[in-house]
Amino acid sequence: MESGRLHSSFNRPKAALGGWRAVRFILGNETFEKLASMSLIANLVLYLHTMYNLDSVDSAYVFQIWSGTTNFAALAGAFLADAYLGRFYTLLFGSFASLLGMGVLTLGAGFPEMRPPPCRHGESNCPQPHPWQLGFLYLGLGLLVIGAGGIRPCNISFGADQFDTNTEKGRAKLESFLNWWYLLFSVALVIALTLVVYVQTSISWTLGFAIPTACFVFSILIFLLGRRFYICKTPQGSVFADMAKVLVATCRKRNVPKFTQIDHLHDPPMDSSKLSHTDRFLVFDKAATVVDSSTELDEQGKSKNEWKLCSVHQVEQFKCVVGIVPIWVAGIPCFISMQQMGSFGILQAIQMNRFIGPHFQIPPAWMSLTPMIALSIWIYIYEKFVEFMKKKNHKNKRFSMKTRIEIGIVMSVICMVVAGILENVRRNSAVENKSFVSPLHVWMLIPEFALSGLTEAFAAIAVMELLTTHLPESLRTVAGAIFFLSLSLGSYMSSVLMAIVSKINRVEGGKSGWLGGNDLNKNRLDYFFYVVGVIAAFNFLYFRFFATHFLPKPNV
Repeated sequence: MESGRLHSSFNRPKAALGGWRAVRFILGNETFEKLASMSLIANLVLYLHTMYNLDSVDSAYVFQIWSGTTNFAALAGAFLADAYLGRFYTLLFGSFASLLGMGVLTLGAGFPEMRPPPCRHGESNCPQPHPWQLGFLYLGLGLLVIGAGGIRPCNISFGADQFDTNTEKGRAKLESFLNWWYLLFSVALVIALTLVVYVQTSISWTLGFAIPTACFVFSILIFLLGRRFYICKTPQGSVFADMAKVLVATCRKRNVPKFTQIDHLHDPPMDSSKLSHTDRFLVFDKAATVVDSSTELDEQGKSKNEWKLCSVHQVEQFKCVVGIVPIWVAGIPCFISMQQMGSFGILQAIQMNRFIGPHFQIPPAWMSLTPMIALSIWIYIYEKFVEFMKKKNHKNKRFSMKTRIEIGIVMSVICMVVAGILENVRRNSAVENKSFVSPLHVWMLIPEFALSGLTEAFAAIAVMELLTTHLPESLRTVAGAIFFLSLSLGSYMSSVLMAIVSKINRVEGGKSGWLGGNDLNKNRLDYFFYVVGVIAAFNFLYFRFFATHFLPKPNV
């Protein structure tokens, strides 16, 4: 063992570990893993709606709860990797859990006894699944949650471990690795959203789920083949635990007066990564305040119990996280808007004309390509514009983080308004033709999906940039986990909003509620979109008049 690194079980010399020799296996593992996972995420709503006869609300509800729990599990995975298992074993266990989960879903798709009898389009009283059938389905989804919790927080960071980022050469290799990672992720996403989704929708759900299962098998095999080349860092303890200690110590010392002099604070020497004391959020300085040195410090001047006395470095880490919370909160309503396209947007596509020519029918999940295409086009145009202005004015002029987040929030409002208008047009055309499927073509939904992609391009990327560039290096794992937490809360809050709207409509009664049933033509989904749009509008006011005060200064 050497400087926190653990040589492989084959006791190879340090020079033979890490680098591109190891990273090629990690990239291969990630490509097959992403191909498998995205194949399920893109089409889960359609699978629940058509194969388990769940109505529109229940399909979206299960999808968003599962999506939220999957993102929330990343926090637990990050904690286990940092504190106990290390990134290699966390990734390995997560991959096996995902394989088991995908295998369970494949069995459910392959045996008709595992699902309720099929339901015809527009039928109001469809056969519902038995509790044990739903239990088997949720078992598979639960295993996939466990798997994602191990994979998501560790995939990029384990690849970064293979390079020495203290050298310029190592940093250049890391940048190249990230470029390859995103390229292969995009390739896997396109294959999942086109070929695999088409197989699931038009050929066979069993074959369509067997392909991702086989991808997980290849992913694990490739990962294990590179075992002897990996640099596996030993767990160094979790920053999450440090933040919990600061919070507990602050509560324990809530009656201790705030000192104005730093001499009263526990500030032991550290390496160059040590954070200096700041004058913000001084209430948390109580966690580092030495009340009685004889009982709180040992002979070496170290804290005897960090749950009662923390260091200034630990407190400042916690302050960094607290300082970005107001900006981070503003991103959650944007994710709520984006969530609607992955659930209700797909359900809209199901009830529209999807034919190209007399025989070929577009899979509904193909609409999920639209946000990615819109995001990519905007990024290309923006970067070319920045490059042009740099050549013309010799200045690297870019939109500020404040401007990008504001534009992203405005895009989320427009997205929901446009989605409501288009849903009203789609519904009216279907009702007028007395048909379950609207005669309008599914291409009509491109604007709302594209606006969802632009919301991500401006708001989501800006929030992620804030987390990764304005938090110290020791909090990089936390930054990724916090971003996944915002995605999780967006899913959960969307589910709560759906439940509230459904309950209100059941209480009021009436022939046509806003949500519910198997036929969107009998609902008023457009009203629900407008409600989400109003929430997004309030979020703009919150960000503009409150959260912007917490944005880091441009020179920080």
